[in-house]
Amino acid sequence: MEIRDPVHGSIQISQFEVPIIEHPFFQRLRNIKQLGFSEYIFPGATHTRYIHSIGVMHTASMVFDKLFNHVAPSKELERLKETVKLAALLHDIGHAPLSHSTEVVMPQLSKLQIPKRFHLSSQDRQANHEDYTVKAIVDSFFTESFAEATHHYGVDPNCIAELILGTTTDPQYFTLNGTNYFPLFHQLISSEMDCDRMDYLLRDSYFCGVSYGKYDLDWIIDNLKSAVIDNKAFLAISERALTTFDDFLLSRFHMFIMVYFHYRAVCLEQMTYRYFDEEPEEYRIPAEIHEYLKHDDHYLQEVLRSSENRWAKKITKNQIPRKLFECFGNNDAHKKESILELLDNNGIEYILCESSGRLSKYYSTLKEPRESFPMKVAKQYGEIYIDINEATDLFSKYSHAHAVSRIHADLDDNNQELVQKIHAIIQE
Repeated sequence: MEIRDPVHGSIQISQFEVPIIEHPFFQRLRNIKQLGFSEYIFPGATHTRYIHSIGVMHTASMVFDKLFNHVAPSKELERLKETVKLAALLHDIGHAPLSHSTEVVMPQLSKLQIPKRFHLSSQDRQANHEDYTVKAIVDSFFTESFAEATHHYGVDPNCIAELILGTTTDPQYFTLNGTNYFPLFHQLISSEMDCDRMDYLLRDSYFCGVSYGKYDLDWIIDNLKSAVIDNKAFLAISERALTTFDDFLLSRFHMFIMVYFHYRAVCLEQMTYRYFDEEPEEYRIPAEIHEYLKHDDHYLQEVLRSSENRWAKKITKNQIPRKLFECFGNNDAHKKESILELLDNNGIEYILCESSGRLSKYYSTLKEPRESFPMKVAKQYGEIYIDINEATDLFSKYSHAHAVSRIHADLDDNNQELVQKIHAIIQE
């Protein structure tokens, strides 16, 4: 099977992967947009998590081939490659309509009844998309789609789910020639330079019609290495490609500021939360995985169109309250507080939108845990590796989250005096 992709070109799908991709649960991703509300601002951004997931699998396959091009072919190597490919393919399988925006109406985790092997935290919390991902892969009607891949390659769906989560009870499954490759494989699925980010930066940039997310994918892949330390393998990049790595990080940072944090998309998301708060019975995400199958963007849009709720009506018409104020970082934070106080004192309903993003999760403060599997930099001579944050100064330059705060409110001609006061605060 061949898929023609506008980002990567021709993507080959093996006959053992076809049943997984053609299963209704994976096909559901055709109806979940990659960027949610962003198509309201960038009309071309109608691409879906379906093609993105296939792109991530293709990228993971290319990276795996580069990292193991010196290893003799074997059944064990085939099994590991297919496990990595399927983890990349299915990393988004549990996403709800509008991606992260609807996780607030998911049920308690305990209601999903995930097998005890995956009880990594208290069951007394709200479920998220990763929980649905695990449930779908290891304990649902979707699990049967792995039969051919399991028979031919020997892949274990439980290990696919563990690779996505980042913790395993079976390190031997990921061990080849005495080296445990689980850390490296998880980094390919979820890390600062994983295959997910490698795909979505190029894909989102392409479909949004912007250039912020572009970087040299081929050069990065050509310079990826496996750093084996104490019989554990970690993802590493050659020292000569550090500049391209910096470019990769900055591309993602710029996409957050210019695309993912666009004021209209963020405000529409906040309005969705208001709708969920005001109409808690109109839309809830079910715990039953068979019922979850029908929950895609079209299903939610139909619920919104049928609703009499004021926020639902505004969302479907792409009508957001007027943007009164915007500030970046801690600049003008005092002005924001003054405007909020002024609106509160005058009984004006407003929406406060606060977005923050950090250049890299490899940078950490005393209050934040460090990356569990740190990326390495391979020095030019010999097998000498250092942590990535010691090799580039971008982490210290962008150590703090880049925050954007906006205030939205519907102020009409009767509020001109209030508008003037707000302008006066801004001009101070």
